[in-house]
Amino acid sequence: MPKIKTNRAAAKRFKKTGTGKLKRNKAYKSHILTKKTTKRKRNLRKSAIIDASNEKNMKKVLPYL
Repeated sequence: MPKIKTNRAAAKRFKKTGTGKLKRNKAYKSHILTKKTTKRKRNLRKSAIIDASNEKNMKKVLPYL
């Protein structure tokens, strides 16, 4: 069997947790922050776990993570 290439764009955006789930950062935190509330910006700092419906595809894209 040949090696599978890792999608490098995805590898930079996702990390694996201890239990094997994938962790991601939230979007909408890069610009146009003046109209967003402090509370909303603070909550965007926290990481999130990838949704179960995307898990299968992400494992295919990141075979060695």
